Amino acid sequence: MRRVVILWLSSLAILAAGAVAACPEGRCIIGEFDRAGLGLAHALRSEWLDAMMQGITWFGSLLLLLPLTAALAWVLLRSRRRREAGFLVLGLLGSSALSHVFKLWVARPRPDLFPTWLDMPGDWSFPSAHAMQATAAALAWLLVAERTRIFRAILLGLAVLLVGLSRIYLQVHFPSDVVVGTLAALLWVAGLHALLLRPAAGGHRKRGEGAA
Repeated sequence: MRRVVILWLSSLAILAAGAVAACPEGRCIIGEFDRAGLGLAHALRSEWLDAMMQGITWFGSLLLLLPLTAALAWVLLRSRRRREAGFLVLGLLGSSALSHVFKLWVARPRPDLFPTWLDMPGDWSFPSAHAMQATAAALAWLLVAERTRIFRAILLGLAVLLVGLSRIYLQVHFPSDVVVGTLAALLWVAGLHALLLRPAAGGHRKRGEGAA
């Protein structure tokens, strides 16, 4: 249980530290890291990247991730893997809820240094919900896989990276929104995994050792 508390407190600490850095004393600023990242994204703009990034960014949306997660959870339930199914759903929904709570608390405006390439979302900027949701879903999917293959891990990691980069490229998030959101989601899911799946895994190992 201590591991769970440490991981979740670390997730909250990263979000809180990011919030203080982005909006010290309630006044939001644009640091050099964010300014440079958005400037580089703007300099790389091209028609093919515009089209690609507008497609990739949907992989961080609940409109896509929620049905996919629900379908995978249903498969796990049919296999009597209830803990894993609950872990998947809670991993995604918990990270999404966490991101929106901090959005309301920090109330950081969206970037306006350069033109955007899609309609600006109506909510606040910090942290990136797309980055948190994509990270949480990918890590949770990876952790419930019966065999964690390196190709699958690389593919999911690349998808998370591209979703985060798409939010910066499209000028709808500051780089710090994406970095902090990604780290916070990793810790949230790691804590949830320690809470829901580690004890069960240990129990299976003991039964297997006894049978041998």
